[in-house]
Amino acid sequence: MTVPEFALNDGTTIPQLGFGVFKVDPDETERIVSDALEVGYRHIDTAAVYGNEVGVGRAIAASGIPRDELYITTKLWNSDQGTQSAFDAMDLSLEKLGLEHVNLYLIHWPRPDLDKYTETWHALEQIQAQGKATSIGVSNFHAPHLDKLLADSTVVPAVDQIELHPAFAQAPLREYLASKGIATEAWGPLGQGKYDLFGKPAVADAAAAHGATPAQVVIRWHLQKGIIVFPKSNSRERMAENFDVFGFELTDAEIAAIDGLEEGLRVGSNPDEATF
Repeated sequence: MTVPEFALNDGTTIPQLGFGVFKVDPDETERIVSDALEVGYRHIDTAAVYGNEVGVGRAIAASGIPRDELYITTKLWNSDQGTQSAFDAMDLSLEKLGLEHVNLYLIHWPRPDLDKYTETWHALEQIQAQGKATSIGVSNFHAPHLDKLLADSTVVPAVDQIELHPAFAQAPLREYLASKGIATEAWGPLGQGKYDLFGKPAVADAAAAHGATPAQVVIRWHLQKGIIVFPKSNSRERMAENFDVFGFELTDAEIAAIDGLEEGLRVGSNPDEATF
């Protein structure tokens, strides 16, 4: 099964469907990522703060999959914002992953209270120039954060990874990102189980119509809206189900019905206020 490649603004491409390891137990990460790679995922999204980069690296090494067939993302944690600390954090992440470079390196949160993300972005520009990250981007950035960053940078972020699911679709932010040539990645694409997304008629009816699971329908909704998405699961069976989303297509009416689930329901932290 071939996952579509999404073109980024720096001339590279990224698999539109990947596998996330947020809150995956470090002791279980190697097994879980190995399962994901065996299922067919080639895009793995991790972060320094997840504490499981070592497990991701071990799974990559054990897989035997050529490095150029894999797309690996990791993220700089808030306490490492700054110039030298960003350089050191990148080197530590590469060491833990057992890699010479990552495909994508992100500033994890803007932390506007620290007011270091522009300085940190300049460090990421150097990290990219050094070849340690093929692409660079941000996560959880709102338009004002990006306006400030873009006013004092030479590289436009390739992506912004944001909380995004049917009840919190972030249409205005996605429109802003598109206007800047920044791709949208979704974290928490299935709502993290914090509301009854799968029980909504718009999702359940589409699942019944296509002989699909509700999760497959929601993942398909993301894909058809041009969003890069990486669901997570500790279950190999569920991983396989989440990967098997290219054999059907939602109708315009089904997409519109799922769009109608928007209620501004943020299930994670607000980037304007987060201080962790």
